[in-house]
Amino acid sequence: MMRLMYTAFAFGITGVLSGLYYRELTKVNDFADRSASQLPLVHTHLLVLGFVFLLIVLALERIFAISAAAPRAFAWFYWLWTIGVAVTGGMMLVKGTLVVLGTDATSAAFAGVAGLGHMSLSGAVVVLFIALRAALKAAETSGVSAPTFAGR
Repeated sequence: MMRLMYTAFAFGITGVLSGLYYRELTKVNDFADRSASQLPLVHTHLLVLGFVFLLIVLALERIFAISAAAPRAFAWFYWLWTIGVAVTGGMMLVKGTLVVLGTDATSAAFAGVAGLGHMSLSGAVVVLFIALRAALKAAETSGVSAPTFAGR
């Protein structure tokens, strides 16, 4: 669980810093057409996919002990997700920076590497649901009911 928290924290800090980078880079380079660059999207992608989503997974882990019920699947999820967010955000950062600097950013390699990041994220979602299903089945067979939040 601590690994999830630290990773979410790292993506949160990185997301905030990417927003600062976007603002300062466009200001220094007098880049007026801000919608032409992918830089503003890096900020939100890192914060939502890296920070918020991992905090949600942390809550699910705390409630259902997913990593104990399906340790291999959960480990696969963690690494696929972390690599996917990092690659996707990193490619957006590189391509957005090149656009702001006026350099050619139309290489198919950018789309290919970003596509690998998105495929990693898609695979991670599938693996997460496999691990979550195993955790729910384990809780169901052990007679442990899901926690209720009534009265809180």
